[in-house]
Amino acid sequence: MTRFALTGARIFTGDRFLDGQAALIAAGRILAVVPEAEVPAETPVEPLTGGLLAPGFIDVQVNGGGGVLFNDTPEVEALARLAQAHARHGTTALLPTFITDDAARMRRAIDAVKAAQRSVPGVLGIHLEGPFLAPARKGAHDANHIRPLTEADVSALLETDLRPLLLTLAPEQVAPALIARLAAGGVTVSLGHSDARYEVAMAAADAGARGATHVFNAMSPLSHRAPGMVGAALDHGSLWGGIIADGHHVHPAALAIALRAKRGPARLFLVTDAMPTAGHSDDEFHLNGRKVVRRDGVLTLEDGTLAGSDLTMDAALRFAVDHLDVSLAEALRMASLYPALFLGLDADYGRITPGCRADLVHLSPALAVQSVWINGRPVR
Repeated sequence: MTRFALTGARIFTGDRFLDGQAALIAAGRILAVVPEAEVPAETPVEPLTGGLLAPGFIDVQVNGGGGVLFNDTPEVEALARLAQAHARHGTTALLPTFITDDAARMRRAIDAVKAAQRSVPGVLGIHLEGPFLAPARKGAHDANHIRPLTEADVSALLETDLRPLLLTLAPEQVAPALIARLAAGGVTVSLGHSDARYEVAMAAADAGARGATHVFNAMSPLSHRAPGMVGAALDHGSLWGGIIADGHHVHPAALAIALRAKRGPARLFLVTDAMPTAGHSDDEFHLNGRKVVRRDGVLTLEDGTLAGSDLTMDAALRFAVDHLDVSLAEALRMASLYPALFLGLDADYGRITPGCRADLVHLSPALAVQSVWINGRPVR
C-alpha cells in the first residue's frame, strides 16, 4: 500500500494536537493532514481505534536489544534484529551505538551500519561512544582501549562517508581545534565519560561540540565551586543533552531540575542506552568478557557498575510524563523532535507534516505502543 490514510486517532504533529484529522501517506512520506471528512474517496483508509498518532521515536544511543549486543556482532543481520526489537517499542529511527573497543572492530561496525542503512528499516547512522574518553569516568567501558583522540583519528573519521555519525568524547582528551575540525566535517560531537572542569567543557562546546551524552552519568558533577561537566551541559545554551529516564541512572528530581535549567528552548531528549536485554527475556550477557546481570530492571557488572540500561523508548516516554513534570506534548518532543533537531534531521523526522517521512507510532491512552510504521510501512 503506497498511498493510504490513517484515521480515528488524535494526531500530535510535533507542535500541537489535532482532533478529527487524518494523516495522508504516499510513497513513505506525509502527503497532508486533513479533516477526516476530506479524505479522498479513492484513498484506502486504515482506521485506528482512538489513542494518539505521533511521530516515531528516535533513539541516538542504542547499544543493543532483542538479545543483540552491537559490539559483539557488528553485522547487518544483528542490526536488523536490534532495530526490530526497538521498533516494537515505537523507535522508528536509531543510532546503533558502538562503545570503546579496538580499531579493527570499530571499522567493522562502521561498515555494517553503512550496509544496514540501505537495507534495514530504522537504522539511521552510528554512534561511536569512545574510545576517546576519560579513564576516570570510564563507567562500563574497557579501560584497555581508552585513549586520546589524534590527528590521524580525526582524518579517518572525516573520510568516513557514514552520516549521521555521532561521536562521544571527553573534552579533556581532545584539543578544541580537533573538535572544530570534526564539527566542520559533519561529525556530531557529544561530550561524555568526562572528568573535565567546567571551563574545559565550555571551550569544547564553543569549538563545536553539539551535545552531552547521558547527562549526569559518567561525568564530573555539579558542585558550588566546581560546576564540572554537568554544570557545562546545563549552562551552555547550544548544548543538547540525552537523558536516561528510567529512575535508576538519575534521580527524577535531578532530571526535573535539568529540564528546568534547559528550558527556553528545551534541549534535553530521551535516550535508552539500551543493552541486549531490552525487548528480550535473557537476564545476562557479556560485555568485553565481563558478565552483566539484569536485576529488577537494572543492569550492572559484578562490581555494581551500571552497564547501560534495560530501557525502551516507550517506557522512557511514560516515565517522563509520570515522574518528570513534563506535559505529554513535551515528552513526545523529547522522544522524537528534539533528537531530530540535535542531529540536524528535523526536515525529515520528528513531525507529522507534509514532506516528512511517515515514521509513526500509534499509542493507546496509557501510552502503550499499538502500531508502528517506518517509511510508511507497518512494522510486524
